[in-house]
Amino acid sequence: MSKRDYYEVLGVSKNTPKEDLKKAYRKLAMKYHPDRNPNDEAASEKFKELSEAYEILSDDQKRQAYDQFGHEGVNPSFSNAQGAAEGFSDIFGDIFSDIFGGSSRSGGSRSQRGSDLSYSVEVSLEDAVKGTSINLDIPSSERCSGKWQQCSHCNGAGVVRMQQGFFSMQQTCPHCRGEGETHDPNCSICHGAGFIKKNKTLAVKIPEGVDTGDRIRLSGEGDAGKHGNGDLYIQVDVQRHKIFERDGKHLYCEVPINYADAALGGDIEVPTLDGKVKIKIPEGTQSHKLFRLNGKGIKPLRGGSKGDILVRVLVEIPVKLNKEQAMLLKKFKESISGSENTPMKNTWLKSAKEFLKGF
Repeated sequence: MSKRDYYEVLGVSKNTPKEDLKKAYRKLAMKYHPDRNPNDEAASEKFKELSEAYEILSDDQKRQAYDQFGHEGVNPSFSNAQGAAEGFSDIFGDIFSDIFGGSSRSGGSRSQRGSDLSYSVEVSLEDAVKGTSINLDIPSSERCSGKWQQCSHCNGAGVVRMQQGFFSMQQTCPHCRGEGETHDPNCSICHGAGFIKKNKTLAVKIPEGVDTGDRIRLSGEGDAGKHGNGDLYIQVDVQRHKIFERDGKHLYCEVPINYADAALGGDIEVPTLDGKVKIKIPEGTQSHKLFRLNGKGIKPLRGGSKGDILVRVLVEIPVKLNKEQAMLLKKFKESISGSENTPMKNTWLKSAKEFLKGF
């Protein structure tokens, strides 16, 4: 099954800025996150597809390779976008050197770093806001210390040249995969693989203010290569919270209040990430009214002022009334028949009456 275009997966255009890519990913990741869709295989696959697309397009080098060569350009088995580009340069370089004279570029041993690794980690909202340190067990590899020898196919260049008529093309040596060396196939350490798989435990610092889609780069902690290790990228997914909904540096929460407190006013306690605080509810508060707690939100990862907590009150209508309560409520209903007590209702009735005149 062929892969979908990464831009299509995220619902963005090819020239979308990186910041807008992140917003698109966060929106869709929240929608299809496994925590929100338990036992939903389709949502799980969609979330994996979104994560893969964002991992590539949020990395400038990988995005450039993808834009130029498509999925093959970011396939680990593909030599790399730079190598492919050099192949095209070699074609024209050899042509012009043959016609006009001058030296053509020699292959030389190309610097081969190990592959970059990507690892996803889930953190709680509290840890994302305040920062934390976690230990991760990462599958990795290291270069075998056994016997290596010069590749006989490319004579240590790491590249081979193919001649077809007038054209000459250079490509990564398929025998040594660009290393310029091959390993002893009878090596007792790695059994000829050239690399030894192992697990390593890394202490990873999660900085305060991270959000879903942010990546932490650990230089040199990827797979081993002839000329150094690749990098390890930790992609952060912030777990859904039971109380708060995050929007950038701001937090939203909904707090139910009873009918009497909404009508008469009073104080209520609301949660923050630093404990409980009291807010004053004025009399006549309507359902869904927002109250702002300045500076109680999140300090942005890349600097700036701290966000706020926005509290939305929900007026809860009482249920399962006993006879006494029902009687009191009926008397109360009779006592508020005037327009002063129900301005929203009376305004709506007036508008509806004018609208229905034409019928």
